[in-house]
Amino acid sequence: MKISGFLFLFCFFGSYTVTAQYTETINSNRPGNSQGAYSVGPGVLQFEAGGIYGADEHSLLRTNKDLWAIDYAVRYGFLFEELEIIFMGSFLNESTTYTVGGNTQTYEVSNFDSNSIGVKYLVYDPYKNGKKREPNLYSWKANQRFDWNVLIPAVSLYAGANFAFGDNPYLYEGEGKFSGRFAAISQNNWGPWVFVLNLMADKITQEFPTYTGIATLTHSFNPKFAVFAEFQEIISDIYSDEIVRGGFAYLFHKDFQADISGLINFKDTPSRWQVALGVSYRFDWHEQDRYLEQIED
Repeated sequence: MKISGFLFLFCFFGSYTVTAQYTETINSNRPGNSQGAYSVGPGVLQFEAGGIYGADEHSLLRTNKDLWAIDYAVRYGFLFEELEIIFMGSFLNESTTYTVGGNTQTYEVSNFDSNSIGVKYLVYDPYKNGKKREPNLYSWKANQRFDWNVLIPAVSLYAGANFAFGDNPYLYEGEGKFSGRFAAISQNNWGPWVFVLNLMADKITQEFPTYTGIATLTHSFNPKFAVFAEFQEIISDIYSDEIVRGGFAYLFHKDFQADISGLINFKDTPSRWQVALGVSYRFDWHEQDRYLEQIED
């Protein structure tokens, strides 16, 4: 049975709990595909990259496709705690096998299937802007009530542009080489749990825009090891899909993280699987810590 919509919201993403923009340990968007609401912090230059191997099988076209890819991101925090500039993209190689009559043929294409640059700005932080819960000195029962304020997330807005050069086989016929992309990003930090939600409008200046929702949740077992799972829904006249990812990340050093993840989808036009290995590393030139006051229960 098909899983539809955003009913699968209990899916997940890898980063560590933060109470400020800058953190003592690296704050990576890997290994999930979503962005967290918080920036890396002023004076921090961060690189995130990974290798991907996978396959697609299309039941109607009767094609089999082997693929490998390298995805990458460069993030830099500047001017304000809330501001980050992000360059990200992916280089993709696909080898497709299909049958014509009694003959099997293979063709191969490779190019940058995505490149974009944009800025992300934190517009609301519940730790900084939220209302602090004060203890009720007259009612024990009132102090034990669930604090609904913990459901209020940090919220960021992202604006950027896609770009491509030359004769790129991953552009559909008539697609321009430059287009806009926008996203709303929310993040809840609940102790060892982090829940991230991204809603994105991509290629909105083109004939066939893409709308994407990503829900990710991470659980940190200790300061070094975290697991994640993630659900992504893609809606477009060119390609629509529902994808689940899962994996884990390990912190080897406060500035270095490695990760392993996998991907599957829920249809056969095409059916997809992928595995990925990645790393994140930062150069930390942050000079002044600006920790925000954390709301206490």
